[in-house]
Amino acid sequence: MTAHVHIAICGAGPVGQALALMLHQQGYAARDILLLDAKTSEQASQDARSIALSYGSKQILQAIQAWPIKATAITQIHVSRRDHFGRSLIKAADYQLPALGYVARYGDIVAPLHDLIDQQQIRLQRPVQVSAIEERADLVSLSLADDSNITADLVVQAEGGTFSDQEQRNRHHDYQQTAVIAHIITSAPLAGRAFERFTDQGPLALLPQEDGYALVWCMRPDNAQTVLALDDSAFIQALQSAFGGRLGKFIKASHRHAYPLGLNAQQAEPSSTQARSIKIGNAAQTLHPVAGQGLNLGLRDAVVLAKCLAAQINSYGHCQSPATALGNFITQRQNDRKATINITDGMARIFASAPDGALSQSLLGLGLGTLDLIAPAKKLLAEQMMFGWR
Repeated sequence: MTAHVHIAICGAGPVGQALALMLHQQGYAARDILLLDAKTSEQASQDARSIALSYGSKQILQAIQAWPIKATAITQIHVSRRDHFGRSLIKAADYQLPALGYVARYGDIVAPLHDLIDQQQIRLQRPVQVSAIEERADLVSLSLADDSNITADLVVQAEGGTFSDQEQRNRHHDYQQTAVIAHIITSAPLAGRAFERFTDQGPLALLPQEDGYALVWCMRPDNAQTVLALDDSAFIQALQSAFGGRLGKFIKASHRHAYPLGLNAQQAEPSSTQARSIKIGNAAQTLHPVAGQGLNLGLRDAVVLAKCLAAQINSYGHCQSPATALGNFITQRQNDRKATINITDGMARIFASAPDGALSQSLLGLGLGTLDLIAPAKKLLAEQMMFGWR
């Protein structure tokens, strides 16, 4: 017998779990929501990836009681080019905020969300792999890898995987870059200050985290393979040369990991009159990490989708018009998605594709140098990174 549920959410990461909690908070019964995820709870809780959360994302998580989490505050962001003129310093104090954002491990973000899901008795099935989704006029059918089936009135896809594993969407670009990630210890850390350092091969970010910094070093794939093959001493020396001496000497580096970078986004399209499924977060748009906006954009998707579905709830606690709700969601999310994608894509293309010294790089460097002098432009950029397009 095929099981049926009102709303099925594929992906129980931060975006999927946050959406489930918002839906329950706004009137949907726990029994009508089902989360499906391919990872075990142990795999999710032990995931040590470093994630950048904007101040706006903290507010979103606070609203569903999923804050505080174990995180390090970013109070300043120093943006510059290595060995070139041009830099900008964005400070939380300039906007009367305690922080611009936070850095946390993935496992520390999902832990309080999972606890709340359990407390609210929202159903969560894991590990389970969704092998196919078939949208029909009256329902959506999900085929699972164990040959079982689930049907739902509405399906939200909230798990997108990594760029290299995804099906190509209609806005797609391979930056020919690889991100090398690690945890770094330095001799002269600056409390709360994050660095976005542009090099000729891509951005190099150091985000304050716990006793050191989370490193995201973007470079061409062949160079990434060379860097990954270095021993600790040689790796630290190469990083020191690329970044400079603003944090003193680089003392220690954890084991390194790497993943390919690209843009893979679904352009907004009008919802059909029978629409019963939608993609949000990484399932809808995978971004370059240049501005650390991936999860933040996904959480903003979840907020708007929950509100659109809540606006269509009927006396039975069900969404009376999924197509209307999803159409409203697409309309309301267009500006923020477009602005965030264009900002990250533009910055990534300049430093991933343009040769060092190219006019585009020089103009961006000049822009960094003058940004501090143009307060409205600087404020607009800071607000986009902290809160998205409102």
